[in-house]
Amino acid sequence: MRLLFDYENQQKQSTYLPKCDVERTELSLKRKQKLHLPVLCENEISRHYTELAKQTHGVNDGFYPLGSCTMKYNPKINDALASLGGFTEIHPLQDLESVQGCLELMKQTEKALCTITGMDAMTFQPAAGAHGEFCGLLLIKKYHEMRNDLKRNKIIIPDSAHGTNPASASMAGFKVVTIASKEDGCVDLDALRQAVGEDTAGLMLTNPNTVGLFDKHILEITQIIHDAGGLNYYDGANLNAIMGIARPGDMGFDVIHLNLHKTFSTPHGGGGPGSGPCGCKQFLADYLPGVLPCLTEEGYAWHQPKQSVGAIKAFYGNFLVVVKTWAYLLTLGSEGIRETAQNAVLNANYMMHQLKDTYDLAYDQTCMHEFVISLNKEKHDCNVSAMDIAKALLDYGIHPPTMYFPLIVHEALMIEPTETETLETLDRAVDVFKKIMADAMANPENVHQAPLLTPVRRLDEVKAAREPHLRYIWPDDE
Repeated sequence: MRLLFDYENQQKQSTYLPKCDVERTELSLKRKQKLHLPVLCENEISRHYTELAKQTHGVNDGFYPLGSCTMKYNPKINDALASLGGFTEIHPLQDLESVQGCLELMKQTEKALCTITGMDAMTFQPAAGAHGEFCGLLLIKKYHEMRNDLKRNKIIIPDSAHGTNPASASMAGFKVVTIASKEDGCVDLDALRQAVGEDTAGLMLTNPNTVGLFDKHILEITQIIHDAGGLNYYDGANLNAIMGIARPGDMGFDVIHLNLHKTFSTPHGGGGPGSGPCGCKQFLADYLPGVLPCLTEEGYAWHQPKQSVGAIKAFYGNFLVVVKTWAYLLTLGSEGIRETAQNAVLNANYMMHQLKDTYDLAYDQTCMHEFVISLNKEKHDCNVSAMDIAKALLDYGIHPPTMYFPLIVHEALMIEPTETETLETLDRAVDVFKKIMADAMANPENVHQAPLLTPVRRLDEVKAAREPHLRYIWPDDE
C-alpha cells in the first residue's frame, strides 16, 4: 500500500484550526532541507489508517499462540474503567487529599498481588518486565551490600531462562553464571550445587520454565541457593499458569517481578505502556525504590523506604495499567484467578495432546501453560523448518508461535494457546497445524513459499535486521 508521503498534492488539505490570533514569530533555527509533510484531505487520511488496521493482526483478529508472551484477550471493561476521568485527569504532584481513591486502589492492588505471589511488599515503579527484573536485582545487590558481603557478585541463571534475565543481571553489575538444563528440561541439581559458592548473590529462575514445565525440584533448588547465602529471584512472566494454585513465596523465592501488561489485563505489545511491579519479602522491603502508598490515621500517604535503592522511574509507575489490574482482580476474585490458571494449563495440554502424533514434542510430558515442538527431524529429512511452519500459519489467519526459542530446543516452536481461547478455536488451530504438516511432507516447496495471501510475502529476515529502512527517503534527499 502507499505511504502517506506518496499522496503529495498541495491542492488538497483538511484543516479545522482557526486563524492565528497572535503575532507570528519565526524560529531562529533554519532547516537545511525542505520540511516534507503529506497534505491530504480527511477521507484519504481515514482510508489510509483503516487500510493499516486491516493489515495488522492482533488477538481481536484471530488466534495468537505466541509462546511465553501470553497474548490473551483482555476484557474491555477494564479499559473502560481505566478511562474514567478520575483516573486519567490526575497529576502526580497534586495534593494527597484529592487522590485518596487512587492511593487506596494502588494499596488494594498491592495487597492482592502480594497474596497471589506470597510476597510482603510491592512497588509499581518498574515500567516493564525487564525493568522489574533490574529492580529485583538491585534489591538483592543492596541486601548483600548492607551486610558488607561484597564478594557476592554472581547470579546463577539456567540456560532455559528468558533472554532478559542475563541482560538484567549484567546491567545490575553482576557476573552471570549459566547452568545447563537436564534432558527433562529442568534444572540440573548437580550443576547447580557445583555453581554455588561464597560469591553467589542469587538465582534467577522462571517456574514454570520457558519450556512450559513446572520444576519438581523447586524447593530443593531454592534451598541450595539459601544454604549458599544467596537469594532467589522469581521471573513472574509465566505466573498465569500457577496463580491461585501455587505461590512463588512459598517455593522459597525472595524477590519477584510480575508482568501486569501480560498476566493481569493490559494488552501486550505495541510498545507499551507496560508495568513490571517488583515484590519482595519483608526483610527486603526497606530497599524498594521510590515511595509507596500506606494507610495512616489521616488517610493514605506516601512512605519512603529507609534504605531505598532510589527511584527507577519518574513518580509512581504507569498508574492506568495498575487500574486495569485492579479491575481484573475484582472481576475474577480468588476463585476466578485460580480458574484462569487452570484453563491456561488445560488448553495447552489439550492442544499438545492433539498435535503430539503429528509433531515431535521437545518434552513429552504434562505441560503447564505452554509447550514446545521441534521441527529438527523435518529440517534434517526434508528441509522443512520451524520458520516454514510459522510462515504457513499466516495464510490461515493464525499468528505464528514463538520461533527458535528456547535456544535449548533446535527448530523450536513455542505454543501458548492462553486461557481465553475456546475449544472451537483450539480445534481449528490443530486442524491447520496438521494440514500444514501434511502439505509440507507431500511437497516441501509449498511451505518454502509461504505466506502467499498476506500483504507482504516472506521477508529476508537477515537483511531486514542488518539493513532496516527506518525512514522515508525523499527523491531530493538521495
